[in-house]
Amino acid sequence: MLVMYKEDIDLRKYLQQNQNQITWKEKIQIAYKLVVALNAIHRENAIHRDLHSGNILYLQSNQSWFISDLGFCGPADKPSKSIYGNLPYIAPEVISGKKTTFASDVYSIAMLMWEISSGQPPFNNYEHNYYLATNIINGIRPKIVLGTPLKYKNLMKQCWDADPSKRPNINTIVWEIFEIQKSYYQDIPNELSQQTNDNLENKAGNNSKPNYTSNKLFTSKIHQFENLPEPRNATEEEQEAFHSKPYDFNIPDNVDDFNKSSNQNTSKASDILKAFNELQINSNNDNQNNYEKEIEEQQESKKYNTSFNDEEIYDDKNFHSEEQDEYEIPDDGF
Repeated sequence: MLVMYKEDIDLRKYLQQNQNQITWKEKIQIAYKLVVALNAIHRENAIHRDLHSGNILYLQSNQSWFISDLGFCGPADKPSKSIYGNLPYIAPEVISGKKTTFASDVYSIAMLMWEISSGQPPFNNYEHNYYLATNIINGIRPKIVLGTPLKYKNLMKQCWDADPSKRPNINTIVWEIFEIQKSYYQDIPNELSQQTNDNLENKAGNNSKPNYTSNKLFTSKIHQFENLPEPRNATEEEQEAFHSKPYDFNIPDNVDDFNKSSNQNTSKASDILKAFNELQINSNNDNQNNYEKEIEEQQESKKYNTSFNDEEIYDDKNFHSEEQDEYEIPDDGF
């Protein structure tokens, strides 16, 4: 059993705390250790099923990374047609109702690779609801941040392909990241790596500080969606259109809630319109009264040849509970 101490943290918190210091060398190193650990799990013919940055643990005492919280079990009362996990990390085919596979773990690896590159959880500004689920199934993926090495980016995109059969297996991923790490060490000095990271922080489409909608979004839970289409890859235009939207409109998970929300909004709009009309009528009446009063004052002024100055008055209102094995991520991968 892995014993965690107060100073030990998960990958999500590690990236958050070190976002301005971590270099691309270290990012690639973390990704490599992560896929080596998953390779050890897959070699045992096991599927994790619930990979996300909250269960990738860093032990500061010996600077080791571990994969924890193996997803072999879920809530006992989980509905048969539901899924369990952290929505942005769940493969689209699993969201649509298919079984978890080695390839669905690989999709989760892609999301972790993106999180390592950006320092933020995927889709961190979106509620984990039907709206996000349908976008994931329709091929929407997190926007790749500027400064991401080309080979790293291409491998990440292969791993999050909507077609599980087109994703590389974990052995291939281990080898590819090993090659990226090797070439990165040979060709790019640490100073340039830090400079690239600084460029990422300044120019990426994400904020320099993580903007988390809610902490509750970053834990695994039961999801149940119906009438979802078959997973597909999105076009570049669709990706751009999605990421150009400034806000996440909170779409309810079912039609009844949507209708209820719509009726409430309509009622509020009617109340606002009514209030506006009343204010407009009162304003028109006030303007008419002021106009008539002004005419009378002008006539009185002419009659008595007297000049009046109006006074201006201002109103100043001041993880699962069961004990489970953890897989340590070795330094050399073997």
